[in-house]
Amino acid sequence: MLTTLGYAKQALGQWTARQILMAALAAIAVGLLIGIATVLIPNPVFARDIPPVWWNYPVWIVTSIISGMLIATYIQPVSSVDEDAIALDPKGRQGKLGMLGGFLSWFAVGCPVCNKLALIAFGYSGAITYFAPIQPFLGVAALLLTSVALLWRLKGQIVCRVAPTPPANQSFTQEHVSTQEHVSTRL
Repeated sequence: MLTTLGYAKQALGQWTARQILMAALAAIAVGLLIGIATVLIPNPVFARDIPPVWWNYPVWIVTSIISGMLIATYIQPVSSVDEDAIALDPKGRQGKLGMLGGFLSWFAVGCPVCNKLALIAFGYSGAITYFAPIQPFLGVAALLLTSVALLWRLKGQIVCRVAPTPPANQSFTQEHVSTQEHVSTRL
């Protein structure tokens, strides 16, 4: 775990201004999306029957920041990677954990009786009785899943770095071009 944190710190230290800007913009976008839809940011479009509790705000803000950083890990530094060579987890685990964390944070900070799934499953009084008490645990799970996804992505930027592919042998390339030109002039 300590090596993973060390790799994550190293990866953050290598971020370009482009990645930092994307992290900030993505954090703001995620924060606005969740904040407006769950009425943590008061607005005329959405309503909330039960007022937010104190822990909704830290979960919302921290999840937005971690999600913004996670999104920024998908932005490759311009000079470090060949456009055709992108290192991805073949099973997409980080993306799935990040998405699950985002959805859980949405359910965690939202109004328990405004959530249609909770209403269908429990009814109005059941949502207050059964769903509202588990929302803090959903918030913790959201933070943990999103953090794990971010750490894996940052570790991958160091451990599984994709180096630019060097150009092929110049003589081979020139020979290949000459052969292609010769073939095309014969046709």
